[in-house]
Amino acid sequence: MKKINFPNSLKKGDKIAIISPAGAVEASQLEKGIEMIRNIGYEPVFGEHLYSSFSKGYNYAGTVEQRINDINWALNDNEIAAVWASRGGYGCQHLLEHINLKHYKENPKWYVGYSDNTVIQSYLLKKGFASIHGQTVKTSSFGVTEESYGLIFDILEGKIPDYSLKSNHFNKTGSCEGQLVGGNLALVYALLGTNYSFKFKNRILFIEDIGENFYALDRMMMSLELAGVFKKIRGLIIGGMTNMGNEKENTAYNESFDDFAYQLISERISKYDFPTVFGFPNGHIKDNRPLIIGGNIKLEVEDKVKVEFEN
Repeated sequence: MKKINFPNSLKKGDKIAIISPAGAVEASQLEKGIEMIRNIGYEPVFGEHLYSSFSKGYNYAGTVEQRINDINWALNDNEIAAVWASRGGYGCQHLLEHINLKHYKENPKWYVGYSDNTVIQSYLLKKGFASIHGQTVKTSSFGVTEESYGLIFDILEGKIPDYSLKSNHFNKTGSCEGQLVGGNLALVYALLGTNYSFKFKNRILFIEDIGENFYALDRMMMSLELAGVFKKIRGLIIGGMTNMGNEKENTAYNESFDDFAYQLISERISKYDFPTVFGFPNGHIKDNRPLIIGGNIKLEVEDKVKVEFEN
């Protein structure tokens, strides 16, 4: 397995680039997150097209060329110490064939984001670099807890997390070790069969999602099964599943961890014996524990659940 590089830790005063690689965002939606970055002691630096807008069946944060220019600037500028996505949405897949890591390889930096940013994180991992699956800048204005962001800053500053949580009745007990891959299920699914897909053999897979019909959730899980993913992985961690199904029919629509979604997943993986964690606090939810994509973890699933990253 390729050696995975953890980017350099940040020090106070370092510059954090904020870019919009996918959906358009308004300045008012980022004010709280930008102020938080400043208050912690870092200097936010804006991509040229951070607030651009380009409509073509979806409201993107600029044209493909504009978004490519911003991500390549952020990844390669030696004055930038970390890159933080303003939001997800849709559009990161447009950038994959055009990402340039010429100077990034000399000076790797943490990339922070989730949702549509999963595809950027898969790209970076294939090149040998870890990233942070954590909240975007925009979600700070949506009631996400301060601790969710504080733990991201901990990782940026070199403090590797360990997590302990209560068991879930859907869990499958056991223990394993391996490299953590994954992110948003819809994007893990969308990358299957491409050169940008995560590798799954001997890995521990993390998935989360929002706003999917239950049949679409089952279809994505079915595709992972048909692709042989569940025969390859050592363990599975399921995060938030929220706004699933029909809002009028699903009483758990606004819950962070939808029990029926978990039931569908549990049934789909029932014939496999890898340890499985349901209800891990990461995803499109308000109380998050950031994960290091590409980090090696020890996973223990018993009466309590432990997720320990190796330094």
